[in-house]
Amino acid sequence: MNIREFFLENFAGDLEYHPRRSAIYLALAVGAGCFWIFSAPENKFTPLPLVFALGSLTLLGKGIFLLRPSSEGFGVSDAELVAARQKRLVSIPEQAAQIVQDFGTGGLLLWPLLNLGVDIDQAWSAPPRLPVFLIGAVLFGLGWAIRRFTRGAEDRSA
Repeated sequence: MNIREFFLENFAGDLEYHPRRSAIYLALAVGAGCFWIFSAPENKFTPLPLVFALGSLTLLGKGIFLLRPSSEGFGVSDAELVAARQKRLVSIPEQAAQIVQDFGTGGLLLWPLLNLGVDIDQAWSAPPRLPVFLIGAVLFGLGWAIRRFTRGAEDRSA
């Protein structure tokens, strides 16, 4: 597996029409966004609430993409289409690991958005770029490791 396939699998490998997973992602995005919104004003721009704000953006984006019907219904009968639309959720450990990984992607990839905050509010002179990036990288790595271990356990049991 080359580096391109690795990133494609980790960032976009599970983007398919799945309304149940989309509901989970959208609910978690709202919850993560609320953590940032309802943080105390003096703590709102510290690393942890910022990680939640950026993580909510990635969860929201993935939730929207999971609601997007794709071309998987072309050329199939009505019965096959109904069966394809009633997809089951993946195992709970694998789903939790994917959510942690997607949440960590916010801090890992969206930390440059903190520079926009400096441009908007000149009083915020030193955004915590490195801590937000590191927390995002740790969460992404943790989700990736848990996914690898849960997939390995499923492969050994099969």
